[in-house]
Parts: sequence; C-alpha cells; structure tokens
Amino acid sequence: MPDTQAQTDCKQIDFEFQGLGSRKVVADFSGGHLSSDGGALLLRELDAHLGMSRRLADCFVDLRKPEWVEHQMPVLLAQRLYGLALGYEDINDHDSLRLDPLFAAACGREDLLGEQRRLKTDQGKPLAGKSTLNRLELGAGERDGHYRKIQPNAEKIEDLLVEMGVESIAPSSKVIVIDLDATDDPIHGDQEGRFFHGYYKSYCYLPLYAFCGDIPLWAQLRKSDRGAAQGSVESLEKMLLAIRKLLGEKVVVIVRGDSGFSNDELMSWIEAQKNLYYCFGQARNRRLERMLEPSFEDALEELGYRDLVLAAQAAGAHTVPEIKDLEGSARCFADLRYRTLSSWNCERRLIGKAEVTNGKKNPRYIVTNISGKESWALGQKKYADPRGLYEEFYCERGDMENRIKEQQLDLFADRTSTRSMASNQLRLWMSTFTYLLVSRLRALALPKTRLARATAGSIRTRLLKIAAQVTVSVRRVYIRLPSVCPTADVFAAAQARLRMLPSCFGTGVT
Repeated sequence: MPDTQAQTDCKQIDFEFQGLGSRKVVADFSGGHLSSDGGALLLRELDAHLGMSRRLADCFVDLRKPEWVEHQMPVLLAQRLYGLALGYEDINDHDSLRLDPLFAAACGREDLLGEQRRLKTDQGKPLAGKSTLNRLELGAGERDGHYRKIQPNAEKIEDLLVEMGVESIAPSSKVIVIDLDATDDPIHGDQEGRFFHGYYKSYCYLPLYAFCGDIPLWAQLRKSDRGAAQGSVESLEKMLLAIRKLLGEKVVVIVRGDSGFSNDELMSWIEAQKNLYYCFGQARNRRLERMLEPSFEDALEELGYRDLVLAAQAAGAHTVPEIKDLEGSARCFADLRYRTLSSWNCERRLIGKAEVTNGKKNPRYIVTNISGKESWALGQKKYADPRGLYEEFYCERGDMENRIKEQQLDLFADRTSTRSMASNQLRLWMSTFTYLLVSRLRALALPKTRLARATAGSIRTRLLKIAAQVTVSVRRVYIRLPSVCPTADVFAAAQARLRMLPSCFGTGVT
C-alpha cells in the first residue's frame, strides 16, 4: 500500500506571507489527502438509512455494457446529490472532487485511491468526472445517439419523490397540510420551453412545488405560458394516493395555496374527495370589496374614526376628516358566501380581511371548504373562526416560500441551464432529492442542537464543510477532523443519532 500522505512528483511551490516576528509564514500544497468536506460522512450515514441513492438508481435504465462500467448508478447519484449538498453546483467541480478519497468514501467507493481503474490515465481518480456526470443528466434530453446509455424514467422518479416525502411525515399525523406554490426559474438563453412571463417580466420556467412543512413532495418543471394551478390536480392525485397508502384513509389532508390556485377545477376536485380540504387565497374585485364594506366600517370604528367625525362636526368643520389621516392599525373579518359570475360552478365560503393601516385600506380574501365544525377541527383556535383561519392557518403558508428560496439559493434548484426541458427537469429533481436529504438530516440528526432549525446553507457551512485529513491503509480509513471545531459537539450528536438508525439499503458499491 503506497504512502497516501506522500508528496506528488511535481515540484512544490511555496507561498510566503507576512511574517510573525522572527518567523516566516510559508504555505504549500504538500499536505497529502486533505478534504474540506468532512461532514459528507454524515450524509452517507443518513443515505444508508433512507436508501435514497439506491432507490433513485432503480429509476434509471442503464444500457452501458456491464464489463466496462466502473461507476455504478448508486455511486454516480450519491456523487451528484452529495455534491449539491456540499455546495458544488457545477458538474465541472467534480473533475477535482473525483480525486478526494473522503468524498469517494462518502459515495460508497471501496477503491478510495482509484488504484483499480482500468485505464492508466484514470488511476488515482476513484470517482466519475464531469463527462460521465454530464451524460447522466443530458441523457434525459437526448433522443438519439450513443450518449443515451443512461435513461431516467421520469414517472418513477416523480413517484419516488412523493413516496419518500410521505415516508418522512410523522406516522401519527392526524392532519397533514400540503402547500402548493409556483415560482419563476429564469431561462438561460434559447432553451426548450422558452416563454416570456408578464408578471415576472422575464423569460422563465414556472415550476410547481409542493411541501409538507419542510418536506418536499413535488417539483415539476413547467413552461411559463400557463396558470399557477395547471397540473395541480394530477400532482395531488399522486400525493393523496401515497398518503392514503402509507398513513391510512382517515388522515385529513388540507391543501393550501395563494390565489393562483383558487380555480374551479381544483376546488371542485378537492370537494369531491373524502377527508380532503383546501384553503386558498382569492383575488380581490369590486363585488368582494362591496361585500367587505361593513367590516371596514367596524375597523374604522376601532380606530375612532366616528369620534373624529363627530368632533369635527361639533367644531363646525365644513369637511369630514379623511381616512388617510388615521394612525394605527385595525382589522376585522367577515364570513361570506360568494360565487363568481361565470368561472365557479357553486357558491363557496369566503373569508374577508378588512384591514386599515395608517389610513390605507388593505382588503384580503381566502376561499375554503373548512367550516370549523369538523371533528378534527373542534377545539383548535386556528380553525375556530375567520380570524383564526386567516391569521393562524392561511398565513403560515408564507413559510413554504422560504423553503423554495432555500432550495433555489442553497441547493441550486434554478440551475436549469441545459438545452432540453427533460434534462432540466432531472436537475430540478436532483436538487429536490438533495433538499429532502438535508431536511431529513435536520429532523433525524440535529434536533435539540443549535442547528435544529438551520437552513441548508447554514448546515453546509457549519456542519458539512469541516476540514479533514484522510489516511488509507489496508485495515481502515482514518479521517482526522480539526482539534478545534466550533460545531464538534453538534457533529458528535448527529453521528450518534444517525448510527442508531437502521440501515435499510446501504449506499456503497465497489
């Protein structure tokens, strides 16, 4: 076994910095096998419990000749998912990462130093490079040619995301809330599906997301030439089927979303299902504003507007005080029945919020089929009355927007820059599975630690990006982490919790 800490054959270059007293400060690249990703070992432990890489690998058709395959599908997918979790958004980064024995160990490669590679030019590189990973992703968009050796089954990947997401929901849940939302994903050049969206004022995709808390259930890349709710019925059918299968028929499911989802097709479908409810925003219009006027009068009464009018009249003023002169804030709620002139097929419950803030009216509306009298809703303040349903239930959906931002900013969900929509959809799924992995790390390994509610970016910076020195021998892989590490206690707690979880599938192949 060669000395894995030996210097390379190339001439070392010294880098000299400002001295410290009489001592020089010199640096070079002779440290041997060092890694900045010591926390990747935690991802491997979690993946061994979830079986994510292996289950995702089963969603691909591998047409490569087995005798020539050195990088098995579970390892390729682990490499891509862990890379995103560790902050490597670009496949080009893997031309350097493929040399890292710690990253290879995390992905499940036993040949950590790449000594068993067939080609001499590949020896010393245990993992796949950018070309192999590029073919993995672009194979989804190739129709012809010899590059389409790895073919993803889109329907299976979609189903697996739903299945693994539902598996992550607490089995004892009685009420499950699914948040739907659509957001813009800017187009990079002349890509398939290019369309200009008037609201976002840019060429973009309009992906549809579904989350249950911080658990992703759905991520569908769509063109932006459609409404936010298009495809939501089909997606909810799959999610509901998985929920009923794993959690039972009696669990109550509430679908929540903004006004883009308050269309008749979606609401009518939900109303026809058992134990399924909705709470959507509703766009304002003149009819609704007239219906809300009595509640606005109550809000003005709370702010003392009538007293101001009476005082002005008593003083002989010729003009009535204007609402814009009012200070403070007040809100009242109205429980209404409403039907659109043509787009809805029935009358529905509508809750209006009449809010006056610093002299400005701010009407808001939600539509729902929750009455508050359901057995599961009794005794719960957030379902009891219009105020609770709006303030304590509907407004919670704002956290789902944070989850989308977290996935886009920290896990590169908007890195959809390939030519075809199919390969961009695969990239979106890769990001979503990575988010699910980090979400499960947060839930299973980090409770009661100071990272229990940290974002994916904070978890990466403070827990996964830990320096490590790797020594490979016949008997063991010895990884030395820094003696001084601010989150050493969190790392230890996470490792202990993950080791107690059952390993259902394992992540590594030789």
